Amino acid sequence: MLQDIRDNAQGTIAKVIIGLLIVSLSIWGMDAIVGGFSGEPEVATVNGEDITEREFMRVVQMESQRRLSEMDNPDPSMLDEDRVRSEVLESLIQEKVMTQDAEEQGLELSDQDIDSLITQMPQFQVDGTFSRDRFVSAVRNMGMGVGEFRETMRKQYVVNQIRAGIAQSGTVTDENVAQLLRIQNQTRDFRVVTLSEDSVSDQVEVTESEIEAYYQDNEDAFQQPERVDAEYIALSQEALADSTDVSDEELREYYEERSSELASEERRAAHILIEDGEDAEETMSTIQERLASGEDFSELAEEFSVDTVSAEEGGDLGFAERGVYDEAFEEALFQLDKGEVSEPVSTSFGIHLIKLLDVQKAEVPPLEELEDELRRELARSKASERFAEVRSELADLAYAADDLDGPAQELGLEVREKDGITREGGEAPFDHEGLVRQLFSEDVLRDGFNTELIDVGDNMSVVARVAQYQEAQQQPLEEVTDEIRDALTRQKTREALAERAEAVIADLESGKDIEETGVGEWESYDDQPRSNPILGGAVMAGVFSLQRPEGDEEVYGSVMSDNGMAIIALEAVNEGEVNRDGGEFNQLRNFLAQFEGQREYRAYQQFLRDKAEVERQ
Repeated sequence: MLQDIRDNAQGTIAKVIIGLLIVSLSIWGMDAIVGGFSGEPEVATVNGEDITEREFMRVVQMESQRRLSEMDNPDPSMLDEDRVRSEVLESLIQEKVMTQDAEEQGLELSDQDIDSLITQMPQFQVDGTFSRDRFVSAVRNMGMGVGEFRETMRKQYVVNQIRAGIAQSGTVTDENVAQLLRIQNQTRDFRVVTLSEDSVSDQVEVTESEIEAYYQDNEDAFQQPERVDAEYIALSQEALADSTDVSDEELREYYEERSSELASEERRAAHILIEDGEDAEETMSTIQERLASGEDFSELAEEFSVDTVSAEEGGDLGFAERGVYDEAFEEALFQLDKGEVSEPVSTSFGIHLIKLLDVQKAEVPPLEELEDELRRELARSKASERFAEVRSELADLAYAADDLDGPAQELGLEVREKDGITREGGEAPFDHEGLVRQLFSEDVLRDGFNTELIDVGDNMSVVARVAQYQEAQQQPLEEVTDEIRDALTRQKTREALAERAEAVIADLESGKDIEETGVGEWESYDDQPRSNPILGGAVMAGVFSLQRPEGDEEVYGSVMSDNGMAIIALEAVNEGEVNRDGGEFNQLRNFLAQFEGQREYRAYQQFLRDKAEVERQ
């Protein structure tokens, strides 16, 4: 397919297509291309109303951009375009259903109401005042016209009125809240004894016939997936820096340019530290007011600072270079002028007021001491400028080439190899989803083309090709024998532990003491909550899954944990405390009411969606 594109790009077909486009634009305008000659096409019809292709494609583009913006390293090749289109179409259908429902209920927003909403939106204001230029620019950046944006706001607002009305109607009884809190805050008294795997090891034996039978019964588990051995060129800014020459003259000029920065600077700071609590804002305001009235910083540090060591010295922290303090503290300190006091600065230690007492700078070190570091910095800087240029050259050369050797030789790069890459990926750089997807594409895998140049990280791009392809195949038994033996050993060990635990529980329920069973001694735990971190989640889940004991009778159970099979004797269930006037109760009640309201709204949405007549094109 890529070769067809390459051949036709310069040929007759391309010229004919371009000619038709020019004619269409000159006679009918852009709508001839976007909307066709007989009205704008639709992608779906909902209760007789169309969702147009233009609207659909605009939202697809916006959603694609949104998903790219959420990636650490945005890469369009990693987008599942079919999934984006499917989800966008379904969301537009749902939006259309809800808009129609709002219209049926007589909900609407006047033009004056829309104007009022738009002028109050902060993103359209400059210095607190609505800016029409910013509004128009922002709307156009969304790929919309002003009228289209206003209509979208009109629809969304009335739909939100319905959503808010239903969501806010959710209710929950106080007794339901109290019951949930009682369960949530419940604690239990219990005892535990653990059967280790060693205690049943003499009962576990795996035969060769069992291994072979397991292999036959689980053939799919021992399929070696299709894989490729790949050749690739990795272009990185770091590698360019390694090969970039820096002359002595360039180094000397760079040293002189940086001389003012190269002199190490130390700053002597004093601070007042208060705890970040309910009274922090009031306390900080008091300190700032007293400073403004002329009181001495050091005296206020002695009075207020919770850093008792520095408080004895009037808050003085001494001289320090960059890299010593918390990042937020350092940033504030190095922006101050001598004698200036900062605004409150929050760090993990609390809230600080920082005063710069003094600044001292050392002399610039001689070039000989900094030569290696500066040469490296300058090489990186030059490589950064070259990277975009070389990347573009590599992309063009690799696209036109039948191999990677030619592009590598022309640009002085190295062709590397990586074996055993599956559709799930491999070692870096083939841990990048977009690169792997290209490597297994029809053009690259079957037709022998190079991949596109893919950005796999910051300032690193890769182009690859398939050197050898290996189809999926069954792993022979001899290769997986040890793996199967281990799996069967674990399985049989668990079964043996479960049988032993059942026997021990039966003895306990018949009246025997734990000592008589020969499994060890109980460890007791009283008044333990669900979140006990000592025993682990599996054991605590087992404890809280047991039925409530009746009278003095204990309830027994067992659960597999990281340490073996835990046998549990549940002695008592302690009801959780409930304070109906407390913040926890009110918070849970509000949460449950909101949850119920959202559930009812989703059910209402689904009801309207189910009864809607939808035709997809």
